[in-house]
Amino acid sequence: MAHAITCVVIEYHRAFRSCGTMKHLFLIFMVLCATASAAQADCYADYKAKQDNPLRLHYGVTEVRGECQVDTAESQLRPALQRDGWQLLNILGVFDGSGLEERRNSAGEYFLRY
Repeated sequence: MAHAITCVVIEYHRAFRSCGTMKHLFLIFMVLCATASAAQADCYADYKAKQDNPLRLHYGVTEVRGECQVDTAESQLRPALQRDGWQLLNILGVFDGSGLEERRNSAGEYFLRY
């Protein structure tokens, strides 16, 4: 979607390249798009999951694509875990990249695995 918007804006900009105001608006728009893309890519969630027979539990960290919300994380993570026989117990929370390293050791082999 962002790619399509960028292409439209570039074509719009080419049509009005002689207008200085349009150039400034184009640059502002591009900066806003880049900022929005960076913000979306910088979202993570930590979670707990289990397997039965025998009972196994794990804590993990996953990257969330799209909206940085618990519901989004849950909808992305649940099917990925199920494919490997895990059941999602709960999403503990969502956070940005600044909270990533402090969770690395706790998540162990489940750090960004799913």
